[in-house]
Amino acid sequence: MCWSATADLVAGGAVGAVGVACVVRAARTRPRALLLAALPLLLGAHQLIEALVWHRGGGTGAATLAWAVIALPVLPLWVPVGVLLVAPAPARGRLLFPLACGVVTAAVLAYALATTTVTAEIRGHTMGYAIGLPHAAWLIAGYLPATIGSLLLSGERGLLLLGGLVAVGAAGCAALWRWEFVSTWCACAALCSVVLYGWLRGQPRRAGASVSR
Repeated sequence: MCWSATADLVAGGAVGAVGVACVVRAARTRPRALLLAALPLLLGAHQLIEALVWHRGGGTGAATLAWAVIALPVLPLWVPVGVLLVAPAPARGRLLFPLACGVVTAAVLAYALATTTVTAEIRGHTMGYAIGLPHAAWLIAGYLPATIGSLLLSGERGLLLLGGLVAVGAAGCAALWRWEFVSTWCACAALCSVVLYGWLRGQPRRAGASVSR
């Protein structure tokens, strides 16, 4: 949630660029991290989609639905699967819980989106989305372990830092959203993307990989 179409465009482009660098780095060093490395690309696309929602003044339509699909069923499944693929063997058992939370939460949210209409509304400096989710508290209880919990349980120092930043950013954005102030989500997404790239930079190259000069 950025505070204008222009802000979303700039932030989405910047986060997407970091995502390209992450994917290139993962392809060279750790192919199993490609799904996680592509997360900034997904977040960048998400903000570019919201720029279109801003431009149209909110309402319903394909852009609004696409925003909700990425934010709701996609992320709680994408993150724990990506983390599980890169986690060291001792951590994989404990990651089954956030993965299960993600599968169940994504299924419920996908069904909700398929059976309801998502509406976007400009509220001061933020964009609000009305989805009418049933049992929202229970869904949040599944969403947070899947997205944040999986990072904190990953057993990877860089991903643990990323999980902490996401947790702080989510709390900050939630507080700002309550009072409809300018959201910090754009800055949070950009910062988390840079941290993810830093983690990938620390991964050793694959044996036999070429080194450009």
